[in-house]
Amino acid sequence: MEKNNNILVRLDWVTVILWLVMMVMGWLNIYAAVYNEQHTSIFDLSQRYGKQLIFILAALVLAIFVMVTDNKLWFFFAWFIYGFFILMLVLVLVIGKEINGAKAWFGVGAFSIQPSEFAKFATGLALASFLNSKRQLLGTREMIAATAIIVAPMLLIVVQPDLGSVITYFAFFIVLYREGMSIWVFITAILAVTLFLLTLILGNLPVAIGLLLVAAIVLLITSGFMLTFRAAGVMAVAGAVAYSVGHYLLDLDLVLIIVITVILAGIAYAWSIYRQKLRNQAMIYIFLLGGLLYLFTVDYAFYNVLKPHQQTRINIMLGMETDPFGEGYNLNQSLISIGSGGFAGKGYLNGTQTKFKFVPEQSTDFIFCTVGEEWGFIGSAVVIGLFVWLLLRLLILAERQRTTFVRAYGYGVFGLFLVHFFVNIGMTIGVMPVIGIPLPFFSYGGSSLWGFTILLFIFLRLDAGRTEYLG
Repeated sequence: MEKNNNILVRLDWVTVILWLVMMVMGWLNIYAAVYNEQHTSIFDLSQRYGKQLIFILAALVLAIFVMVTDNKLWFFFAWFIYGFFILMLVLVLVIGKEINGAKAWFGVGAFSIQPSEFAKFATGLALASFLNSKRQLLGTREMIAATAIIVAPMLLIVVQPDLGSVITYFAFFIVLYREGMSIWVFITAILAVTLFLLTLILGNLPVAIGLLLVAAIVLLITSGFMLTFRAAGVMAVAGAVAYSVGHYLLDLDLVLIIVITVILAGIAYAWSIYRQKLRNQAMIYIFLLGGLLYLFTVDYAFYNVLKPHQQTRINIMLGMETDPFGEGYNLNQSLISIGSGGFAGKGYLNGTQTKFKFVPEQSTDFIFCTVGEEWGFIGSAVVIGLFVWLLLRLLILAERQRTTFVRAYGYGVFGLFLVHFFVNIGMTIGVMPVIGIPLPFFSYGGSSLWGFTILLFIFLRLDAGRTEYLG
């Protein structure tokens, strides 16, 4: 009893209050999103707001259950929990219920359970356990193993397929960065995304020429503007040979000729780089060649890996395509809804876009539209402020931990909330493609609410018992 009292004293009540406030605000906006004057009661279980109220009560029970659970359970059974939910992700592919083209739910009576939402906290526990077992600075082998822990559930979710859920798992790479992953991994990832988008917008050739110019400028700077005539001559000769053979004899694409030029120049200049130990120049060359080769994968990935509706959504986001009555309908109505709210909003239950159901999925993925229309800029700023406050609080809690296990898990919690918050609100205002992920504690759905509640309260329980020895 004394131990439980100590936990209550050390519990971060600021985060608990934020959780409660966000759940209540979420429920109020779900009620507004599906409101109809003919509905007789706010407790009508045939309506989404009635079901969400049950989900909230169940979330309260789950939170209490997690808080009375010993911290050692999460520490010692992390891998068992991870293995269990990996098994659930496999089973859902076999006996799962298909909704909106994704076989991602288990049907339980009138309700559906989505295991990928619960696999998030399981992945966080397993990753934290693995990192905690490595006392020394993490090397390449450990980082590959940690990446495998993250990628395993992602691959199973890809098969469902549920692209939105897959993207959220990238949040765990924030954990790896905090625990020692090189910043160059993130820089490379950002460059890859940038090149992908630029190639879609501008095409292969302008991006390839841009890469060459950037590489040349960086090479000049790093060599102290001492680039020799021999190096320039090698590039010129390689270019002349590649262009002559590629254009006149083989009729190759100009971008491919540029790639061949870089390869030939690299081979010719490799001995000088090796002998003089020009490490910076070698790295620039590798990045340039890798970037040029990457350009060839963009078109293939875009047109063969992504589905047509996903291609359209990305094109709409980039301003390359308009489809206000097709794939762009949701975004178009979302922008109208949020924009019509003005500074102070139209008032609770007075949203016309909401009332007349112009925005599909308004109680789930597009719940922020209801906030923007009925509560306006003020209400939107309050919601964003609550999330920023929660994220900052999670960072503070994570950094004060004494063990790698709890700190790593805390950063996983922070990363997941950050990605969900940024992507969900981003897609409602047109800065992210529409991929369909919920806004934590606001969007309708039991799996999402329960998954986030368990995720958060495991961390709060671990934080409250941070002076305890885990083993």
